[in-house]
Amino acid sequence: MTAELVRGQNHPLSQARLEIRVSAGKPVVAGATLSDEHGKVHGVEWVAHPGAPTLPGLEVSRQAAADHRLAVDLGAMPEAVHRISVLLALPTGVGGPVRFGGLAAPFLAVTGLDGSEVANYTITGLEAESAVVALELYRRQGAWKVRAVGQGYAGGLADLFADQGMAEAHQLAAGINDAVAQGLARSVQAPRTTDGDRTRHAATPTLGADQGGAAAQGAVPPPPSPYGTQPSGTPGQPTSPYGAQAPGTPGQPPASPYDPPAATDPPSGAQPGATAGGPVDYSHPRRQTTAPPPPPPTAPPAQPGQPQQPVAGDATGWSMDERLYNQVWGMFEDLARTMAAYRSAVDFADSRMEKELDEALSDPRSRIGGQSDAAREAARAKHTQLVDQARSALDRDLAQLAAEADVVEPALPAAYARWDNPVWHGYRVPMEIPMALRLGDLHLPEAPQLRIPMLVRLPLERGLWIDSGRADSLDGSFTDSHDLKRLAMESAVAHAARLLAVYPAGEFTVHVIDPAGSGGQALVPLVQTGVLAGPPALGAAGVADVLARLTQRVDLVQMAVRGGAPDSLPPGFDTSEQLLIVNDFPHGFDDRAVTQLRYLADEGPAVGVHLMMVADREEAAAYGPLLDPLWRSLLRLSPVPDDHLADPWVGHAWTYEPSLVPPGSQVLQQVLSRLAAARTKYT
Repeated sequence: MTAELVRGQNHPLSQARLEIRVSAGKPVVAGATLSDEHGKVHGVEWVAHPGAPTLPGLEVSRQAAADHRLAVDLGAMPEAVHRISVLLALPTGVGGPVRFGGLAAPFLAVTGLDGSEVANYTITGLEAESAVVALELYRRQGAWKVRAVGQGYAGGLADLFADQGMAEAHQLAAGINDAVAQGLARSVQAPRTTDGDRTRHAATPTLGADQGGAAAQGAVPPPPSPYGTQPSGTPGQPTSPYGAQAPGTPGQPPASPYDPPAATDPPSGAQPGATAGGPVDYSHPRRQTTAPPPPPPTAPPAQPGQPQQPVAGDATGWSMDERLYNQVWGMFEDLARTMAAYRSAVDFADSRMEKELDEALSDPRSRIGGQSDAAREAARAKHTQLVDQARSALDRDLAQLAAEADVVEPALPAAYARWDNPVWHGYRVPMEIPMALRLGDLHLPEAPQLRIPMLVRLPLERGLWIDSGRADSLDGSFTDSHDLKRLAMESAVAHAARLLAVYPAGEFTVHVIDPAGSGGQALVPLVQTGVLAGPPALGAAGVADVLARLTQRVDLVQMAVRGGAPDSLPPGFDTSEQLLIVNDFPHGFDDRAVTQLRYLADEGPAVGVHLMMVADREEAAAYGPLLDPLWRSLLRLSPVPDDHLADPWVGHAWTYEPSLVPPGSQVLQQVLSRLAAARTKYT
């Protein structure tokens, strides 16, 4: 199970001996600093770099290269060391790139000695920086964790070391650059292959998970290991619009969604399935560990003084789907940062006006002859000027983003598109699962007309919770509790139908638990088309039967994986992804059923069993804190517009709107009917 980290998120480390693999596409310098509990680096002897690559429990590469392997032994770290900062820098004075903004995003993976990934991180958002603190391994309460940092420095290593409190920052940076320049000729860059040599399927791991994969990519041989052996290859909580949920308590303001569990963004969720010519593969799909190619030039250059005309798929990626996914992510980042800049400018204008007014009124002499009135008018005029300038910059950026959205939205594939997109009318059952899935739209109050698709990676990395317990909307309207439950179930059906539609025939199975039968009307499209694994389970007996079967499935797959015999599963075993929709929880659930449900939520995603809860948390309050981990492990969605989502940079409260089928539209019925026909042919 690999944790795909984003900036600021952390993940626990259960192993002491690790490798940190770096892929940058172009030669970069890799190093590390050791610091104490206060974050202080005590001198050059606490820095591992190409000129001095070995420290106790740590070894880095001796030269600049496109790919690196850093060896770490946390058990050998001195007691005084509480943090290991992994650094990347561009070599200077050798004719290479001078800033990271001109390169593809660097990729880092933390792996065990057996090559299994623990966590990975793609550093996005770098521009003029030439050095970056990529990752931190830090000690907390006797245990080690890894955190994605991504803090860049335009002044290079000198500024980076100075920021860490080193008096010899400039001398050390110069020494590292000299050592790199002397050894740069020995660096090896991973060869690029043609697009025709690459295939992408979400159930197939990329190369690089072991030594064979690294060799296949032409990666730099790993350095000698310091170990003596050669390494082988909750309601009210803010949740992430891209798959994370920050811990918190009801009523707290939205925090960054990329904090660690209780609700993690790290993926779990593997798809048991047969790979061509081999045994069943249960590993989670990994990101490509080499830089994707830039998009082809598809638009003429902008005229001087004019903004660049937006183009759909104008982002890096191996395929158009990946380029569109990265472009949507970039739009989300751009809107978050643009709005942060505007709000910061307005706050500055407000505080400046208050300060100037206080200064004008604090001097009694200014009250004579109308000086105070003139000072007030001048302060207000300056405030208006600053706000107008900020608004002008915001309007310019919003116009550019709106133009980009206008060309991106029609080009989205079905998995990323709204239900009213014409792409659904030409729907065909896919041959492979897409990179991501759309769960709704996101927007900010200053620009409600600009909607950003909310995409989550596939296979699902965590369960979903459709909250049926919030009765008030952002517009102040009140939704009857009965209508809210109906809307919640309709939202769940729309999400389930989309999941079914984007998987190949026979590779996704949906079970429904509806103990009281209250979701019967909303479930009609799924039931009538016959795409469910069986009729919705009713009553306590139905709950027990479905939970027992899925729990047994998780146990069997886990035993097969841990025993190293994935082909020993019973004949006829269903290797497809499984989704369990639970309506009206906790109705029909006894203590045993609740325990099984928690087990499925915790262990299921890693072996292809996913959970979708349609529930009001207050109705399960009788269980007390027992169920808190369950709610926190799920990505909370709402059936009505709600601002419980947050971005990872400034914590904007994003308004989420679910992806629902337009009233009166038959598109859902048509898509499910085609899917049912394909599944009949498949079986």
